[in-house]
Amino acid sequence: MKITNDIIYVGVDDHKVDLFEGQFDVPNGMAYNSYIIMDEKIAIMDSVDKNFKDEWLNNIKNALKDKIPTYLIVSHMEPDHSANIIELINLYPNIIIASNAKSFKMMEQFFNKKIENKIEIKEGDILELGKHQLKFFAAPMVHWPEVMISYDLYDKVLFSADAFGKFGANDYDDPEGWACEARRYYFGIVGKYGVQVQALLKKLEGVPINHICSLHGPILSENLDYYINIYDTWSKYEAETKGVFIAYASAYGNTEKAALMLKEKLNKEGIKVAIADLAREDLHESIEDAFRYDRIVLATITYNGGIFPIMDHFISELLERGYQNKKIAIIENGTWAPMAAKVIQSKFEKSKNITFIEPFVKILSAPNENTEKELEILANNLK
Repeated sequence: MKITNDIIYVGVDDHKVDLFEGQFDVPNGMAYNSYIIMDEKIAIMDSVDKNFKDEWLNNIKNALKDKIPTYLIVSHMEPDHSANIIELINLYPNIIIASNAKSFKMMEQFFNKKIENKIEIKEGDILELGKHQLKFFAAPMVHWPEVMISYDLYDKVLFSADAFGKFGANDYDDPEGWACEARRYYFGIVGKYGVQVQALLKKLEGVPINHICSLHGPILSENLDYYINIYDTWSKYEAETKGVFIAYASAYGNTEKAALMLKEKLNKEGIKVAIADLAREDLHESIEDAFRYDRIVLATITYNGGIFPIMDHFISELLERGYQNKKIAIIENGTWAPMAAKVIQSKFEKSKNITFIEPFVKILSAPNENTEKELEILANNLK
């Protein structure tokens, strides 16, 4: 597939993987993207997962025909993008590996050998291919420390490493569009590093871009301001959508009943609501929604003097990713000593710009008339 007259896609789709990085459910597969820039000097942009070595090498051979590549640009050393570096060297012994010092150190660790034929890239360096010139930007911790991105000055193509990536194979036509699985990908994998993403976006201010070529997901060629602006929103930890996300953990259905009652009351007020049973729904989709909406309700039973384990884990995942700039409401349930509200408040003590919305609704075993009155007040305060 041609992206421009000189840039060719040689990546692969993976429909065998069930868990990406061993933890993210990917029912629609994954794409491992790789590209070739055809010029006086030919550059291959990144490798793919080890399970697709043969398909990737065949894609390269078909694209190059009898031509020999000059460079392999390595922008990110995560194995789904670097696994076949040695295989490519074996096929093209004179190929020059272009990357940065941290990447070369990682290559030694992954492959137990030094790369001899190499060129070390630093921030701001430009690699001449002919009419195409690649300018390099360091992007540390987006989302590994060695990450760098490349910008083709001729075709104005940004090779963005994992930035702007998403879950899902490229041959899957996602009816929900790019943002849904890109959001889950971002907050699952990159979300902790908002400051670093902001630093990268500042480096790119004023850079004209015609295409964004990520290492995962489709080539982005239209409405690029949308993708850049949404990355800006996500990395600033700002809400993308005005609405309420209700996350609940219920042992016998009583806390769930209260959560559903609140949802109904909010719906009647015309408020957009998403709701998740944390024990049964995909954890990373719940994390995504927690960041997406500007208000969140945490509903849980008291458990061993704390909160239900799945709620505890969920909150830990939010805190690890720098959760901030949110309004939080609480529904707690306890038969003899409700403690959930106190425990939840303490967990967010060090978080930035968190506002708790009262009343904290207290259920003693099961919802009653008083619960309904408190939920009515809470729904009004969540407007």
